[in-house]
Amino acid sequence: MAHRSPAVLLDVDGVLNPVRRADYGYRRHRVRPQGVTYQLWLNAGHGESLRRLTADTGTELVWASYWCAHANDWIAPRLGLPALPYVPIPPRPHGSELSLGAWKARNVALWAGKRPFVWFEDEPDVTDCLLTEQGLGEHLLVSVDPLIGLTEDHLDRARAWLTGR
Repeated sequence: MAHRSPAVLLDVDGVLNPVRRADYGYRRHRVRPQGVTYQLWLNAGHGESLRRLTADTGTELVWASYWCAHANDWIAPRLGLPALPYVPIPPRPHGSELSLGAWKARNVALWAGKRPFVWFEDEPDVTDCLLTEQGLGEHLLVSVDPLIGLTEDHLDRARAWLTGR
């Protein structure tokens, strides 16, 4: 992998798009990736906060979401983010014994390898899955409550880990 700087991995649903009707700062957006309509609650302030985090820590912001490249078309512009690289997460095979979180964690591990990363994620089983992946570099999983979404406390935890490594 060409990039060795740490990555900040970013999920969409449950992290940037909380399940519960969001508080101040969020706006509802209707989007239609691949002709399917979704209603998202997004906070444009997250874009500025994430850009500041990566600028302050010398990291690269990367999508780690089932949205994959679609996040650049439907999410990034609404947050004021540029097009970002993404972890390729193929659809989970039908009949797979892996949960959605385990499938995502396996693909993140394959993508990251030894590269350090912080991952903002809401899937509850991702932590256990990452522990079983061989050869994974230093990382911090910042668990986000999908009802609330990303907060300044999450960003502060990531910043502290990235600057203290």
